[in-house]
Amino acid sequence: MIIVIGSINLDLITAVDRLPQPGETVAGSSFRTAPGGKGANQALAASRAGAPVRMIGAVGGDAFAGEALALLKTSTADLTGVRTVDEATGTAMILVDAKGENIIAVSPGANGTVSPGDVAQADPGPEDLVLLQHEVPLETVQAALDAAEQAGAATLLNTAPFRADAAPLLGRASIVVANETEFDLYAEVLDLDGADRAARMKAFVARTGRILIVTLGGDGALAVAPALEIRVPALSIKPVDTVGAGDTFCGALAAGLHAGLTMEDALKRAAVAGALACLKPGAQPSIPTQTEIDAALQ
Repeated sequence: MIIVIGSINLDLITAVDRLPQPGETVAGSSFRTAPGGKGANQALAASRAGAPVRMIGAVGGDAFAGEALALLKTSTADLTGVRTVDEATGTAMILVDAKGENIIAVSPGANGTVSPGDVAQADPGPEDLVLLQHEVPLETVQAALDAAEQAGAATLLNTAPFRADAAPLLGRASIVVANETEFDLYAEVLDLDGADRAARMKAFVARTGRILIVTLGGDGALAVAPALEIRVPALSIKPVDTVGAGDTFCGALAAGLHAGLTMEDALKRAAVAGALACLKPGAQPSIPTQTEIDAALQ
């Protein structure tokens, strides 16, 4: 089982010709809503990639909750660990430009109530993989890492969004996934030595003994482990919307590893899935299925 402990949002998305500068107003060409939240995105991505998934999180008792959970409810994911609380459902305000780039502001809402007590519902076992992000309180992420370690379960920590106070948690996870910007920021906080990013990645692995994966956008992804280094390419695509690509990568990676694939094969599938997620608008509507990933790999 892949146990996802994380955020559930409704994304409020406006398309613009270009992203605004500080203090500037730009006109939007369209507006839409879509289910989102890093936890929910990754849960749906893992489920669509063929893995059994249990989601632990919270939504509000408002109109946004139903929309936020709509696509997860159509998946095979177990949602019995999703609580309804007396807070607004989390929201993300997203601007997407004509090149598919985006800027995002997140209001946590109910996600801020996901507590260490919720981790008990996860009840991980040695065959499980616990998938985590930084859109719920860090004390909850730490409690989940503790519970997984005690149970002998593997953990995959996606370091987004960047939070300097989360840096000590990176060395606790079995596998750490960061994008290149996030890793560079964490490298500064962790005072990692190295002339370039690859050297700083090796310094992190040497210090912690963990597996580190950095996604590189159009250049694919690089994984470094104590006795292993793997680089996988990205599909050549023209992105429509990059929102959710990183979450899709993480969910598909977790699904591949849970299915027993080698790290290299799981990374290849994850890189393809992340690229396919850029071809449609919206975080969750764009997440590919197992069949679509297989077809793209061929």
